[in-house]
Amino acid sequence: MTNETAQFGGQWTSRLMIFDLEDRISTPVLETDFEIAAPNWTPDGSALIVNGGGSLFWVDLEAPELLEIDTGLCINLNNDHGISPDGATLYFSDHTYGRGALIWRQSLDGEADPEQVTEKRPSWFHGMSPDGQWICYTAVREGLFGIYVAANDGSGEHCVIEGGHHYDGPDFSADGAWIWFNSDRTGASELWRVRPDGSGLERMTQDAMVNWFPHPAPEGDAVVYLAYPEGTVGHPPMMHVELRLWRPGHPSETLVTLTGGQGTINVPSWSPDGGAFAYVEYAE
Repeated sequence: MTNETAQFGGQWTSRLMIFDLEDRISTPVLETDFEIAAPNWTPDGSALIVNGGGSLFWVDLEAPELLEIDTGLCINLNNDHGISPDGATLYFSDHTYGRGALIWRQSLDGEADPEQVTEKRPSWFHGMSPDGQWICYTAVREGLFGIYVAANDGSGEHCVIEGGHHYDGPDFSADGAWIWFNSDRTGASELWRVRPDGSGLERMTQDAMVNWFPHPAPEGDAVVYLAYPEGTVGHPPMMHVELRLWRPGHPSETLVTLTGGQGTINVPSWSPDGGAFAYVEYAE
C-alpha cells in the first residue's frame, strides 16, 4: 500500500461506520467526499479495507485515513473483495483485462504481484470458507447466473446452483456447512442457503422487502443483510434501505436505516469476534 491519502470530490459524502451489536450503536470511522464502498474487516481487527474508484484502500482504525493498496496492473477493481482467514491474502475482482471480471489474489502486504485465480469470466469474488481452503463467488456461465465454489487457487471450479434468475452475494456460514446467497428465483430477491455440494436448498426469508447480500457472523447463527423497499429492482445505490439481522427462531429485526444500497455491505464485514460489523452510508 502507499502512504498517500487519496484526494476526492463529488456530490455525495461517504461515511464508513461500525455497528456494535451489543450496544446497538453506530459509530463513524471516516468521512470522505469520495464514494467508497464495501468494507472488509482484517482478521486481526486493526483495520478495514474499502473499495473506491477502481482501487482498494486500507483504513487503520487507530488513525483512519484512506491509504491506497498497490494492486499492480489490476487497476479497475469493483467492490467484490475479501481477506483470507489467516490475514495473509487479499482476494478481489477486477475487469482491467477484457470484458467481465476475473478473480485475483495477492499477499496483503503487497510484496508480490496479483495472481489470476479464475480462468473464466465473469467471476465476482464474495467469500471464503472458514478454513481458507475454498472461495465462493457469483459467475455467469453459458448465459446463466450461478453460485460457484473453487479451491483458493481457482482450481476445481464447480457450480453449486444456477438458473435463469439472479444469484448473488454468496458467503459461507461460520461452520462452513452452508453457503448463504440471495436470489429472485421465486419472485423478489430473498435470502437462501444451500450446502456447498448443492444439496439442502432452503429459503430463509419471505417478506415484502427485497433482500440482498447475507453475511453470516463468524460465530453462531446470526446473519446481517441489506433490505430494500418492496418493488426494488436489482441492488441500486443511494436508496433508503435497512440493515437487518436474521437469527434462527426470531423474526428479522432492523438494526440500521440509512441511505445506501450498492456499496453498503456487499462483502463480508463482520469484526473477527462477531461483535460488530462495518458498513458504508451516503449523504448529499
